[in-house]
Amino acid sequence: MSDALERPPGAKTREDLLAYLDNLGVNHRTVDHPAIFTVDEGRDLKRDLAGGHSKNLFLKDKKGALTLAVALSDTRIDLVGLGKAIGAKGRLSFGKPDLMTATLGVIPGAVTPFTLINESARGLGHIILDKNILAYDPVWFHPLENTASTAISPHDLVVFVESCGFQPKILDLAAPLTR
Repeated sequence: MSDALERPPGAKTREDLLAYLDNLGVNHRTVDHPAIFTVDEGRDLKRDLAGGHSKNLFLKDKKGALTLAVALSDTRIDLVGLGKAIGAKGRLSFGKPDLMTATLGVIPGAVTPFTLINESARGLGHIILDKNILAYDPVWFHPLENTASTAISPHDLVVFVESCGFQPKILDLAAPLTR
């Protein structure tokens, strides 16, 4: 891995995150596993972990506004509709790995809503939670590294996001323009 994609100085660790969850009173359970970089790589492993599994997209619009979209792993996200729903300037595209690491404090393959604990995440303009993942209890995310998965309740996910200073938008990411 190049130096540009290593965890930036000041980025929180798994241990920092779990202590933060404890301080919030959020119940959590973490399971260690081999590194998982994509949803497909994790399917067999996660089959034995009941609950909702995520895919997390770091997105950027034409003016540089950044969005973190947290969806159920099998959701086909409507990026055009999402862009319209959040008032993006131009088309949404995936943020480059170096920008993602600088903003979220994690390497590619470890994107998670838990990155909101990092001060550098203040550069995000939108946090979008897929309403479909919130229907599962628990929901699973990498704890700032892709060699483990941490389960929390959907309610506690929202509590966590808000405790980090963000107001999440809850949308159906397969059809974000529907009300």
